[in-house]
This record gives sequence, C-alpha cells and structure tokens, in this order.
Amino acid sequence: MMEIIQSIEALKRLKSVLYRHDFLLTWEKSHDDLLMILEVAAILKQLREQNISPRVFDSGLAVSNFRDKSTRTRFSFASAANLLGLAVQDLDEEKSQLSHGETVRETANMISFLADFIGIRDDIFLGEGNKYMREVAAALDEGFSEGVLPQRPGVINLQCDMDHPTQSMADLMHLQHQFGSLEALRGKKIVMSWAYSPSYGKPLSVPQGIIALMSRFGMHIELAYPEGYGLIPQIVELSHQQAKQSGGSLTVSHSMEEAMKDADIVYPKSWAPYHIMEQRTRLLLDGDKEGLQELERQCLEANAMHRNWEYNESVLRLTRNQDALYMHCLPADISGVSCKEGEVSAGVFERYRILTYLEAGFKPTIIAAMMLTQRFEDPAATLAAILNRNRERCM
Repeated sequence: MMEIIQSIEALKRLKSVLYRHDFLLTWEKSHDDLLMILEVAAILKQLREQNISPRVFDSGLAVSNFRDKSTRTRFSFASAANLLGLAVQDLDEEKSQLSHGETVRETANMISFLADFIGIRDDIFLGEGNKYMREVAAALDEGFSEGVLPQRPGVINLQCDMDHPTQSMADLMHLQHQFGSLEALRGKKIVMSWAYSPSYGKPLSVPQGIIALMSRFGMHIELAYPEGYGLIPQIVELSHQQAKQSGGSLTVSHSMEEAMKDADIVYPKSWAPYHIMEQRTRLLLDGDKEGLQELERQCLEANAMHRNWEYNESVLRLTRNQDALYMHCLPADISGVSCKEGEVSAGVFERYRILTYLEAGFKPTIIAAMMLTQRFEDPAATLAAILNRNRERCM
C-alpha cells in the first residue's frame, strides 16, 4: 500500500497534458506524458494485484474498431475498459451502415452518444491509417462543439500505418521492469531487426514505434534489415534526432549478425519494405486483385532470398553474455512450429517464451492508463480516491 501511495505522490511532480487529448503517436507526447502513462499503468496494475477495484466509471462504452485482425490488442483494449468500469462494443464495419456508404463523420457521431473512448486499429493502408484516426477525431470535435455529443470520446491508436503506441509503451514498461528502471536503460544496446517470414505485407508500425520511442531514453539502437527493406524515412530521421537529444544513438546495419554483437535487447520482427507498402496501398485502393497477387508473388520471392535472417542460437551467442533479452509483439513466426522457416528458431523462442507473455501482459494496463489520463484532469487525485475508497474487486 505504501508503494502505491509513493507512486501517486510521484505523479504530482509530472507536468503532463494528456487530459482531453487523443493518444495517436508517441512522438507527439512529451517526456512527462510518457512517464505519466507508465506510472499510472503501474499503479493500476498494483491496485488489481491487491484486489482493489480501480473502477472510475459506473457506465459507458468503449468502442473498438478493428479494421485488421487482432488477438492481444483486442483483448487488452477490452480488459482495460472493463478494469475502469466501461462496457466494450465492437464496431463491425461489415454489419454497420459503413458497408452501405455511411460517412466517417456520421458513424463517429452515431456510435459516440454514450461512449467514452474509441480504439482504432487501421494498419493495412500506408498513408491512410493514422489519417483515418484523425478524421474520426475531427468528426468527434465537431459533434461535441455543436452539442450533438454530451462529451467528446477520446481516440486511442491501437495500431496504424505509422505507430503502434500501445505496443511500444507496453514494451517500454517491460524493459523498465526487466532492467529495474528507465534510467538503467540509458546506454543499453537494443537491436530492432528485420527477420525472415514466409508471409507478406506485415506492417511497419512495430519497428517504427520501437525506434521512435526507445530513442527518447538514451538507448543505442541498431536498426538492421536487408537492403531494400527500409522504414518510412521521416520516422527514421525523427528517431535519429531523438536519440541524439537523449544521449543515445541510432545506426543502420544490413547484417543481422553484425547488428547483434553485444546487444542487450533484441527484437527480431518481420516487416514489409516501405516502397512495397506504398505500392500495395495503391493496388488495394484501386481494387486491383491481379496486381496484388503479382506483388505478393514478387515479395515472397524477395523474402525467400533472406531466409538466413533467423534469430537462432548462433546469433544469440553474439549478444551480450550470450543472453540478450528477446522481445516480440507476438505472434512470432517460429521455425518448425508455426512455419517451416521463420523469424526465430524454436529453441530460442522457447527459452524466452514466458518473458514474451510477460511483455504482452503490460498492454492492458497501458491502455487503461491512456484512458484514465485522457478522461481525468488530475490522475493523482483520482487514484488517491480509488485507494481511499478501498473497494474490493473480488469479494
């Protein structure tokens, strides 16, 4: 209990401006904003572990709009909403009037009369996902200002074409716990590496989210990928600048083995090349099925040339103490398990499997923290009231 009280006191020293602001990109948030999310998430996690109900809503909806498949993030969003006392309603676009031509601005208002949050995943179309979220946000602004909506729901990015903030913030919280503090991450080497996958078209948002967030905490980042598999240039440049400002660094390598030398943390994850995702978006928007099939064939052939980009025992031995912390957003393409050849060997993945589950376990409270700080102007006072109320979650 005393630890929670001390954490709540620490919140009072942070100058964050999360109240009534959407969470769309980590690099739009200040350092104190990020610290506030991490600290509130940690407090919420402790409250649940101590059987104290952190429900701050008596009713209301959290609307989830997943325009791509999801397991971890979908259930994390639902868990976060329920933790705070909200019900969850999925917006299934195939079952809604969106399939009959209803506009984004109309739908955004129609689902929001008694909604507190809208979580959106839209990572398929490069250049469109984050744009769509901002279109929803603008429609909500209008609905609230015109008196249509009694309150303006907060929008949370559950993954777009640019960033995956709930994932990267959960990853940062995982690192904070594994290494003891955020300060302990300063000077650590993290390798964000492309890895082979037999599938095509995986989003860029995870690697971009990792380099854009970890570059703000004094870490030395090595971004490794085969020639031609680069990320959105503007986000890489932003990460360069942030790394320099925080006392860290960001370098680019085209060899997994070279990149992994003396790494403290590794994140081998497949993604599609930036220029391919641009081409794929044009074909998708044009409805060119034959063009998409040909592009997929070309991409799978290109991927197959880099089957050696697998994180395995021989690569693991190059890392610091031959035991770098392995991270993955899951599901990983595991060689001999989920596919014939993939991102990581079965033996290495099994060695770190439970740690990846623990990594994923931070996401529900990260999302809940995004919700609480968006809705309540004084999170410290809100959490103190929850603690003083001391209502049992499970009787």
